[in-house]
Formats: sequence, C-alpha cells, structure tokens
Amino acid sequence: MALSKQLLDMLICPNCRYEELDYDEAGQRLACSKCSFLFRVTDDVPVLLVDEAEKKE
Repeated sequence: MALSKQLLDMLICPNCRYEELDYDEAGQRLACSKCSFLFRVTDDVPVLLVDEAEKKE
C-alpha cells in the first residue's frame, strides 16, 4: 500500500521545513528536494526523524 496523496500533502521536512517531499515508492523513502535529506518509510509510516535520515549525495 502506498502513502496517500492526502498524507503527502500534509508532510513537511523536519530539517528545513520545506513543504514538498517527493515519495519514492519503490525505494520506500521520502526525499526533500531543498536540503536533500532522505527519510525512510517503514510499513507505510514515514519516519521523519532527522537523526535517522540519510543525506542524498
């Protein structure tokens, strides 16, 4: 099951507060296009913790 459009519209990046996170359904992660942080999605639940995020190279 994918994340709903309604949920994605409500999410913001916890690092930079940018309001657009791109969802990679195949990779199960959310990407911030402003600060390049990647947040994993586990069992259709976004893990929006900066301490657990990865930095996109």
